[in-house]
Amino acid sequence: MRKNIVAGNWKMNNNLQEGLKLAKDLEAALVGKKVNCDVVIGTPFIHLAPVAAAIDTTKIGVAAQNCADKASGAYTGEVSAAMVASTGAKYVILGHSERRAYYGETDAILKEKVLLALANGLTPIFCVGEVLEEREANKQDEIVNSQIKNALFNLSAEEFGKIVIAYEPVWAIGTGKTATSEQAQEMHAFIRGVLAAKYGEKVADETSILYGGSCNAANAKELFDNPDVDGGLIGGASLGVDKFMPIIEAF
Repeated sequence: MRKNIVAGNWKMNNNLQEGLKLAKDLEAALVGKKVNCDVVIGTPFIHLAPVAAAIDTTKIGVAAQNCADKASGAYTGEVSAAMVASTGAKYVILGHSERRAYYGETDAILKEKVLLALANGLTPIFCVGEVLEEREANKQDEIVNSQIKNALFNLSAEEFGKIVIAYEPVWAIGTGKTATSEQAQEMHAFIRGVLAAKYGEKVADETSILYGGSCNAANAKELFDNPDVDGGLIGGASLGVDKFMPIIEAF
């Protein structure tokens, strides 16, 4: 059975003290609650070690929002997958549309990041998705297929079994627009079909595919009720426990 996952991506928000408080408040809110999903928080790099030390990471997984495409060396300002793993973090978000758009991350770069993440025992949450112009041109399937194939299809079936996919229609991130429940299911089913064609039905069926793109308390249940939507990668709504908990409880 594939896992249901609700992952928060804090992006570049919260100073260290605010991040620690948010993580502890979320942990407190989960006490006594029976949740039917894994809960993950994606923090800025400087938060990783103190947050992982401050909470029970068997109850809330900790994710980095990125890692370097090199193992180590003279790369000023970069943070390696090994460094991320040393903090107690278990996940790393890779290929987010903001990294692709603002920092020029290509499929070739992401391929290296994925390999290094896996080599260091991290679970990549690998983001794919189309921009508005591509959706309007009905090229979303072509774009997403290409992103998956070019960055991930060098992996063995065993390696791919350690990947989480997050589909994020870029036109719905931070815009207040959300893909309809039907659009989300259609793309998630398409992605699962792409995986099945490469790795077989078993691997495809066991891969968690999350939806990211203005998911909130009001629409989470409808999105998560789809058979191929296994949770969410949540941006702004993960920055407050009062907004994040209803999404977790949507399962």
